[in-house]
Amino acid sequence: MSELPRLPNFSALRAFEAAARHENFSRAAEELCLTHGAISHQVRALEEELGVSLFIRNGRQVRVTPEGKRFAEAIARAADDIARAAQALRPSQDAIQRLSVTAIPSFAARWLAPRLGSFIDQHPDIEVILQASSQLQDLVKENIDVGIRFGQGRYPGLVSERLMGEIYYPVVSPNYRHGPLPVEPRDLADAVLLRSNEPWAPWFKAAGLALAEPAGGVMFEDLSMLIRSCVDGDGVALVRHVVAMQEIASGHLIRLFGITCPCAEDYYLVSPPGAYGKPQVRAFRDWLKAEIANAQPPA
Repeated sequence: MSELPRLPNFSALRAFEAAARHENFSRAAEELCLTHGAISHQVRALEEELGVSLFIRNGRQVRVTPEGKRFAEAIARAADDIARAAQALRPSQDAIQRLSVTAIPSFAARWLAPRLGSFIDQHPDIEVILQASSQLQDLVKENIDVGIRFGQGRYPGLVSERLMGEIYYPVVSPNYRHGPLPVEPRDLADAVLLRSNEPWAPWFKAAGLALAEPAGGVMFEDLSMLIRSCVDGDGVALVRHVVAMQEIASGHLIRLFGITCPCAEDYYLVSPPGAYGKPQVRAFRDWLKAEIANAQPPA
């Protein structure tokens, strides 16, 4: 295969084509966001490289030569061919399938978002719009395809499918109080117990403790903030497995005692009936269930 002749500088070609089209260096400069001097310099360099005059100059007025006009038309045709070839490679907007997903903030940030890259890799033609909200959104009215909710599965008007259950247990930072960590459940009587919307009483009962529900201090409604406070060593937290598994795996938090308590609520995938049959919703559902099956099960 013979070697192709060397192409002139692309920036110079762009500058020349614009100048020839306008027959005005200033307008070409405005179009390309350059200075008049830059256009003039690039055109001069191109003329020197080609060994031909592309413009007839009369002060600041310029007129394209016949050779220059033919060359400018060839450049414009080539640029159009390149643009069309590039457009043909891009997926059309009609081919992009949009999938809107809403989830509770703790699940969205700590479980779903870190895994979404694999879904995009498997389905590059699907654009995912992920929303996190602690409010129960009206999926039909807000035109949302899929919701992931933590509840008891009663969602009138929506297709509902259970994804997985959940357990909770106490965790603590290895640096808590700069000393020995609680060894037995009764040691929690002297510990700082962090509070959230998940009550301690059911776990106390499972552990055989006669302790009162903690009171006072901060009430964390956002579980990510609860985890952050626990990692910082502020106290012992009662956490859901799905929310805390990253910090436990990294060693930033330690599970205590091996006593777990099942949550009264589960994770559900919900969808409006009109959206449930969409190909992108089916693909997301299948991927999500596979991710859950492959995730480390709570012990």
